[in-house]
Amino acid sequence: MIPVFLGVAILTFAVGNAAGNPINLIRAGLRNPNPAVLKALTEYYHLDKPVWQRFLLWLWDLIHGNLGVSLSGRPVISQIGPWTWTTLELQIISLLLAIAIGIPVGVYSAKHQYSKADYAITTTSIFGYSMPTFWLGIMLIVIFSLDLGWLPSSGAISVSYPWWGISFLDPIAHLILPTLVLTYVELATFVRLIRANMLEVMRQDYILAARASGLSERTVTYRYALRNAVSPVITIIGLGFGAALGGAPALETTFSWPGLGYAFTQAALTLDIPLVEGITIVITIMVLIANLITDLVYAMIDPRVTVQ
Repeated sequence: MIPVFLGVAILTFAVGNAAGNPINLIRAGLRNPNPAVLKALTEYYHLDKPVWQRFLLWLWDLIHGNLGVSLSGRPVISQIGPWTWTTLELQIISLLLAIAIGIPVGVYSAKHQYSKADYAITTTSIFGYSMPTFWLGIMLIVIFSLDLGWLPSSGAISVSYPWWGISFLDPIAHLILPTLVLTYVELATFVRLIRANMLEVMRQDYILAARASGLSERTVTYRYALRNAVSPVITIIGLGFGAALGGAPALETTFSWPGLGYAFTQAALTLDIPLVEGITIVITIMVLIANLITDLVYAMIDPRVTVQ
């Protein structure tokens, strides 16, 4: 995790400074920049020192939780907290739903190979795997928000009157459309992988031996076959979480979901470089933690894997 974090930190700093003086970029994006904010940013970036010293000082501040000051005049770290929880709310719910639906659907598709249901599941999965999230989000907004008026089209909570007239249902109503999009996209990957792995495992000799011993088909499928077929899915869960975070700006901007992705897009449009860099680092840490958890779960599921 440490080498990857350092590599991302180097790239983030390099990209943030590639076009020249960050303060000049900020001035180019603002008509009336706050002098106090510009002074704080100048001190934070240590612009009077060579580039390599600036990077080391920036990294030192980063390690100590100092992500600088955004153009709003507030510390970046104090703004990122609420956005992180909002993004995790959307990501974790979608991931859990995709796993809960994808595993049984993938098993069913493998058990009924070349049937009409298998073709329908495979076709739907390929469509979901290939489709941009923002396009599906726009289509759902047009249908369920503009045409039918069933669900809100943006935000995480209503500003004035709660949706459906009930306060505790209002956040759920705002969560439905972005969760549907993200769940469907992640579900497509899980279904295809589970199906392929199950088809391979079901041909193994120990599966034939389990059936010959008189075990029920359900026991053979879920206790023996699925346990071996699900191991590669653990890797995809970690990678899928990272990919979903990487695609968060497009999805969250489509629904104006107040998370890290939406904040990243708005910061990029206003050339708020400290905020862009801070969000990038936070997303990197989240992905690294997800991959670490994935490696630890491997040892719990597969007895051939040990953690040292």
